[in-house]
Amino acid sequence: MGNVVLVTGGARSGKSRLAEARLEALPPPWGYVATATVEADDAEMVERIRHHRDRRGAGWQTVEAPLDLVAGLDAAMAAGARGCLVDCLTLWLSNLLHAEADVDAAADGLCRWLAEAPVPVVLVTNEVGAGIVPLNARARAFRDQAGRLNQRVAAAADEVILAVAGLPLTVKVPAG
Repeated sequence: MGNVVLVTGGARSGKSRLAEARLEALPPPWGYVATATVEADDAEMVERIRHHRDRRGAGWQTVEAPLDLVAGLDAAMAAGARGCLVDCLTLWLSNLLHAEADVDAAADGLCRWLAEAPVPVVLVTNEVGAGIVPLNARARAFRDQAGRLNQRVAAAADEVILAVAGLPLTVKVPAG
């Protein structure tokens, strides 16, 4: 496995399950850096979070990082994680935009951290550019920002996997 792996795909494509399996091939403990928080504001999101937590076993240590992803990764390292899963970049982007944070600066910080990642890191993101063009400007701006963020992280990653119907399709192979 490359040191930095990006797993992308559509909704319910099996991205998280594939990403978890990649890290579970390594010895535990594994850090799970969650960009959603337990204070999710709707019942459906609370259920999604519960489902993800229930699926993960005892070897996972969860760190919530809805805005400061680098601090979340650092916290997972401080807790002894031998590998980290970030789930997911798209929700992180949504949180940043909602907080009116500087997305480019946050992405720069993440890419710098990934370049020096001390353990394997698997990041999950949604592929949002394969659908129809959204009708409103805010949705189009989000889609465009997500596409740019995904491109930046894919360029920083050693390996990129596209999840389709639960199957991994390798898009970028680690050098060497």
